[in-house]
Amino acid sequence: MRVLIAEDDPVIALGLEHKLVALGHEVVGWATDGEAAVDAVERAKPDAVVMDVVMPRVDGLEAARRISERNGVAIVAITAYDDPQLVDRAIAAGVAAYLVKPVDSRQIDSALHLAVRRHAEFAALRAQVDELSDALEARKLVERAKGVLMERSGLSEAEAFGRIQRRARDRNQSMADVAQQILDAAKLFD
Repeated sequence: MRVLIAEDDPVIALGLEHKLVALGHEVVGWATDGEAAVDAVERAKPDAVVMDVVMPRVDGLEAARRISERNGVAIVAITAYDDPQLVDRAIAAGVAAYLVKPVDSRQIDSALHLAVRRHAEFAALRAQVDELSDALEARKLVERAKGVLMERSGLSEAEAFGRIQRRARDRNQSMADVAQQILDAAKLFD
């Protein structure tokens, strides 16, 4: 796994790197503050980020939020603070795993695998939600176009649907595209 380390303490960062390399992961870079972490993710394209929560310039949770919004990389937060409010903020920022220092190799490895797997699951769910949303919007267009055809041409609902379906098939277009064309044409006559 390609991992970016975001840690402002060089001794801790070096220790993390040694643990990650020993586990067979590739460390693709270091960042010493949150702003640098966001930029480093853009450049290095890691599979995961091991991110300290308390860092200069931009804290780790704000950096995690920005990274999650822009890149969708799995993030493991590591902190010296066992604070329930930080855990809540971490979840809201898109962090997939949360560890309290000191951490051992097994914890880091488990957290990385968990974070990457959860990230993939969330990405699949987001894609499914987007697909369902698109399908719903297409269905709404078809329903509105059916209404226009029924009103203006005196067609039954089944006939209007069949007409949209045939036109889509004959023109090798989606039903949503045909429905949008019908709605656009209806606007011209209103």
